[in-house]
Amino acid sequence: MQAELVGEYASNYSHVLLMFGFAVVAVGPALLMSRMLSPRHSSNPVKFLPMEAGQVPKGEGRTHFMMQYYSYILMFVIFDVMSIFLYAWGSSLLNLPKTATLPIIAFLGILFAAMAFALYQSKRRNIW
Repeated sequence: MQAELVGEYASNYSHVLLMFGFAVVAVGPALLMSRMLSPRHSSNPVKFLPMEAGQVPKGEGRTHFMMQYYSYILMFVIFDVMSIFLYAWGSSLLNLPKTATLPIIAFLGILFAAMAFALYQSKRRNIW
């Protein structure tokens, strides 16, 4: 009995292992051939220096993150997650019982609350 369950469990992942094997077989020779065919010559050490528009940088580098786009990124993630789950729910809607509508309404409520928060963050509360 235990051996049957293990075999059935392993057979469920056989397609994944087959695709992984295909990826290794397809990508491996391509990487090997590009390595063999690429030209080999010593490069100038200046090539590996960090450059800013062709000039050697002066001072310390700093990172700059534009916070004005934070709310738009948050809205994109919300819509992305919402569309994935709504597509799965909508494609099987005819086969679901009527009680399956309540969880999706709760899910949409949570996502719309997150959307309201994103709009609040962007200081654009008058959109709705």
